[in-house]
Amino acid sequence: MLKRSNFLTINKFLAIILLVMPGLVWAGGGSGKDGEDEQFDPSELINHHISDSHVWEITHGIVVHLPVIVYSEEKGLDIFSSANFFGEHEEVKPYNGYVMDHDHITLESGGHVFDISITKNVLFLFIDALILILVFSAVARGYKKNAGKAPKGIQSFFEPIIVFVRDDIARDNIGHKYERFMPFLLTVFFFIWFGNLLGLLPGAANMTGNISVTLTLAVITLIITLFSGRKTYWLHIVDPLGKSMPWAGKLLLYIILWPVEIIGIFTKPFSLMIRLFANITAGHILILSIISLAFIFESLTIGVVGALFATVMNMLELFVAVLQAYVFTLLSALYFGQAVQEHH
Repeated sequence: MLKRSNFLTINKFLAIILLVMPGLVWAGGGSGKDGEDEQFDPSELINHHISDSHVWEITHGIVVHLPVIVYSEEKGLDIFSSANFFGEHEEVKPYNGYVMDHDHITLESGGHVFDISITKNVLFLFIDALILILVFSAVARGYKKNAGKAPKGIQSFFEPIIVFVRDDIARDNIGHKYERFMPFLLTVFFFIWFGNLLGLLPGAANMTGNISVTLTLAVITLIITLFSGRKTYWLHIVDPLGKSMPWAGKLLLYIILWPVEIIGIFTKPFSLMIRLFANITAGHILILSIISLAFIFESLTIGVVGALFATVMNMLELFVAVLQAYVFTLLSALYFGQAVQEHH
């Protein structure tokens, strides 16, 4: 029976092979229109992986066309498969008055379209949520079944992590009012962690490397912080100097301090958004760039060395996956703690 560490190593090695498969096909070169070999374009490979799409390419030749849901004043609501945009040889073509250019859908007449399609990232959001529901439903059943006993199975794996989030993140940074924030903190921690891990699978979506996803998570943190703010939290923003000097003396200072305090409310979630987006996207770009070197230089030596470096980086990304989930949860708890802190 394989040890867990050996299984992970084999799994990541296979993941890299599958990830490289599209590059092997492109680098191998089909014939172009002029009979010349196609040149390998690393930017095409990288952008294809990190960007969102109306098509989910599991691996080269295995494609799932996702549903397109668009609304416009001219045509109303339309729902159809993205397969309609592709011809017999996978060339992009117009369909029913719509055109798709680099996965951006518009009307042939030039009109604006409101696109609410189930794209690759949206699909993996659903997959991530489904995994959370299945895993923690099993953990909840384990708690009921093993009440008063030592945890077993999946419960024994996740319980130490849940306790860590509760004691070392929530309680330490929020204080005695931490319990009401626990559902969000646990959800965001595991949602980001599982999403990061899904993004490392071959053919998967770069979900947590999409700025729309990180923006939404950051906005939720901002809303919870603002609605949880106590009187002392708002007084600190309105009157940060307190009673240290009379109002007449500090009015001039407040011309500077008030804009800083107000901007500070929004820079905190902004930093959450950018940090998660940048770290996850950078990791994917680095791994794909290392893999691309073999096809750029067409060298077996560089290919072997690049594969080794990519394997190491992929292993490092396993750590980054949980680290970024921890950082986002920790900073969210810190902001909640500032909002509910008692007056000193």
